[in-house]
Amino acid sequence: MQETFRWFGANDPVTLSDIKQTGATGIVTALHHIANGEVWNTSEIQKVKNSIEAAGLTWSFIESIPIHENIKLRRGDYQYRIENYKQSLKNVAQCGIKNVCYNFMPVLDWTRTHLFWKLDNGKTALRFDKVDMAIFEKYIIQRDTIKNAYTPDILEKADIRYSKMSDEDKQKLEDNILKGLPGTVDDLTIPVFKEMIAQYKDVSHEDLKSNLSYFLNEIIPIAEELGIKMAIHPDDPPMDIMGLPRIIKSEKDLEDLVNFIDSPSNGITFCTGSLGANPDNDLPKMIEKFKDRIHFLHLRNVKRENDGSFFEDNHLDGSSDMYEIVKTVLKIEKELNKTLPMRPDHGHQMLDDVNTNISYPGYSAIGRLKGLAELRGLALGISKSNGI
Repeated sequence: MQETFRWFGANDPVTLSDIKQTGATGIVTALHHIANGEVWNTSEIQKVKNSIEAAGLTWSFIESIPIHENIKLRRGDYQYRIENYKQSLKNVAQCGIKNVCYNFMPVLDWTRTHLFWKLDNGKTALRFDKVDMAIFEKYIIQRDTIKNAYTPDILEKADIRYSKMSDEDKQKLEDNILKGLPGTVDDLTIPVFKEMIAQYKDVSHEDLKSNLSYFLNEIIPIAEELGIKMAIHPDDPPMDIMGLPRIIKSEKDLEDLVNFIDSPSNGITFCTGSLGANPDNDLPKMIEKFKDRIHFLHLRNVKRENDGSFFEDNHLDGSSDMYEIVKTVLKIEKELNKTLPMRPDHGHQMLDDVNTNISYPGYSAIGRLKGLAELRGLALGISKSNGI
């Protein structure tokens, strides 16, 4: 596996110099200042690439070129936005970058109810709490169909917990969910957010999959011609939230994806955290099944709870067997004679980073360094002991 690290540009408190010290050789980044749906021009792409290479690193993967909501809805100026996307692909290829991660999640990128959830050992982690999510939907955005989305037990717990929350607690929950996390452009207000999710009121899972298929059939031929590998990121969390359909959350969904258009450019970002939050997913089996279409790896672990909640655990702990996952990855790399870019995803905030102003929750330096070191050691141990 090629070790990479996500970097959020010049304003990221984790610098390229910091990343180089981790031993990672690849950078995963994007043009975060370009609005969704607009063209990435070559001068801006090259500027970022030059800064990465000046630090002795390689721009290994773009994460991501965001997809405009009109494309997901296939409404309004969606065709214009698709043409912009094609031009951005041509421009990144011209600059020598041939790997693009993207997602098709409606409105929000990955969603958490807690950004700095305190662990027993003093570290903090990202957390998705099903009860708090129900509180957000029932009391903060006041969804009409809330009873259809949660069990009576979850709703009862939500009522009790909400009755004990202070105004500060309620505001913090709202901020955590609507915060401009990586992948979203701006922090959202409740009125704007409600307008955005209302657009999906009559959009079914089948509708959204059809729109994804349409998008892929438009852009994959261009990507293949340019030698670009497109790699979709699974939905996070892998369940419907706020009435928004999630369509890349299971083995069946990935089967549908690769069948939308048969091309090596139509691939997958295999995120063990997103897919691992779905207890029905057998991750090693899925890696083996989709080995020809996996272009990028996000390795992290979540600890699932019985009610559908989960939190980011240590990379080698949690509910997914990271030993079997990495063993399967190394096996298919040898079998296919290729090296997959991998990044340690969503580290804990710990040690000196606890007192640091972290711009991007889950992306502090030390927690990800710890995860990378653990994964590097695991991979070496598997490789030496199994002759891979």
